[in-house]
Amino acid sequence: MFIQTEDTPNPETLKFIPGVVVLNSGTADFPNAQTTENSPLAERLFKIDGVSRVFLASDFISVTKETQLDWNTLKPSILTGIMDHFSSGLPSLNRSMEIDSDSNISEDTETIKQIKDLLETRVRPAVAMDGGDITFCSFESGVVTLQMKGACAGCPSSTATLKMGIENMLRHYIPEVIEVKAAEL
Repeated sequence: MFIQTEDTPNPETLKFIPGVVVLNSGTADFPNAQTTENSPLAERLFKIDGVSRVFLASDFISVTKETQLDWNTLKPSILTGIMDHFSSGLPSLNRSMEIDSDSNISEDTETIKQIKDLLETRVRPAVAMDGGDITFCSFESGVVTLQMKGACAGCPSSTATLKMGIENMLRHYIPEVIEVKAAEL
């Protein structure tokens, strides 16, 4: 198995591309080791000293490290952990869990449908290229709240991405949008 790695805009996060399907649909974000009970892959990666977050998508895994550690020291252990996981035949997720997606479309207003459509078609693919994901949380009084995940969570440039990129685009296409902000965790 050959696993490619890519840098992300977040210097604490690397994107690992194993060349096999990681998740059949959606994404799964594991902000700490206590949240991994449903994921043998995330659980295995959190056993590596220095791993602080794991994010799974259809074809990649983003791993965030503790700031004081060096990727040259940590990367070989993570690559081994990913290879061992896929060699074991275990699934990435044990059972169907609530996969992150922007659902409840039938109950959404026309404005929310437009916001979700723009996020799905224009924003999520670009954010996924950087090892992350972004999901819609709410739209109230002109303010769109989005949750940043994977490499985007805690990334120094995520505020700029939200404000200068996503906010400007949504305001251009949807006049009802006044502001875009990150969800408080």
